[in-house]
Amino acid sequence: MLNPDLDQIQLTKDDYERYSRHLILPEVGLEGQKRLKAASVLCIGTGGLGSPLLLYLAAAGIGRIGIVDFDVVDTSNLQRQIIHGTSWVGKPKIVSAKNRIHEINPYCQVDLYETRLSSENALDIIQPYDIVVDGTDNFPTRYLVNDACVLLNKPNVYGSIFRFEGQATVFNYEGGPNYRDLYPEPPPPGMVPSCAEGGVLGILPGMIGIIQATETVKIVIQQGNTLSGRLLLYNALEMKFRELKLRPNPIRPVISKLIDYEQFCGIPQAKAEEERQKMALSEMTVQELKQLIDSNAQDFVLLDVRNPHEYEIAKIPGSVLIPLPEIENGSGVAKVKEILNGHRLIAHCKLGGRSAKALAILKEAGIEGTNVKGGINAWSKEVDPTVPEY
Repeated sequence: MLNPDLDQIQLTKDDYERYSRHLILPEVGLEGQKRLKAASVLCIGTGGLGSPLLLYLAAAGIGRIGIVDFDVVDTSNLQRQIIHGTSWVGKPKIVSAKNRIHEINPYCQVDLYETRLSSENALDIIQPYDIVVDGTDNFPTRYLVNDACVLLNKPNVYGSIFRFEGQATVFNYEGGPNYRDLYPEPPPPGMVPSCAEGGVLGILPGMIGIIQATETVKIVIQQGNTLSGRLLLYNALEMKFRELKLRPNPIRPVISKLIDYEQFCGIPQAKAEEERQKMALSEMTVQELKQLIDSNAQDFVLLDVRNPHEYEIAKIPGSVLIPLPEIENGSGVAKVKEILNGHRLIAHCKLGGRSAKALAILKEAGIEGTNVKGGINAWSKEVDPTVPEY
């Protein structure tokens, strides 16, 4: 509760010892620690952002924490999702997170929602909590969380990360702006690469997640100036912070109900277009590619459209690198025509998406080709495990 009956909240002997460094802060003190104990916070996601903020919220003494996630721990998560450990690989993230939270604070109530947040369940899941912290990594869920918080009048502590940059703010707090004031319309599907495609400095979500945790605690104890109305931008490479002002848009659409957010973000259309392109392109499996290579056939060119630094990590023998951006800007099309010299074209990338896009562009230029399903990751899993999977 953001305005609890403090007379009804008692700290135990262990509380006094555990939170002694809080209690001697005038801005926190006994009242603030009681507020933390009475507060409930829902965290959407236990990934890069959710990991540090959950650890610090539990350590700070938040009395009730809810966690929404349906994913399992993967080895590639461990570079940044510090709440999880190697022994939890392949197991549910929310169970891993609860286990770690109780190692830090066994008195924290942890509610688990092992489900995908949707328009059907969001209001019911969010309603019991005082504050929502958005640790998600996709636009449909961000709009969903925002709209549900607006409908339920809940503060929404926001953060996002990409490569070496992050941002954080507080939405829907004391009449302040919400997510739709920052992003009235979602970007076109595929315009913003995921961390799996674009990468992320493992330390970066720690910084942004801690800022989110700090803002959450400030809202609970009602101290300091929150980021409501301010978008904090962080560049890790330059070690610089910047601020942009945010204001509510007086002509923004009224949020009266939850909608189909994948439809709103153009996901079905993008998937349909992707399927259409796939239907128009021929494909081969990595096993078929292996047979072709083993046959010593000389009538094909294997094109790799990943970025140069990815090519350094792992490559299929005999492949030729021409990155997708070069094909998109036209310079790579001429290179492809030059190296083909009448041979058939086979293209791959990390997972198969970028190579399909490259082949669609090349097809418009009159160059037909075949896409390798699953890309080099499938090659690593199914053909040659000595090739690193990243």
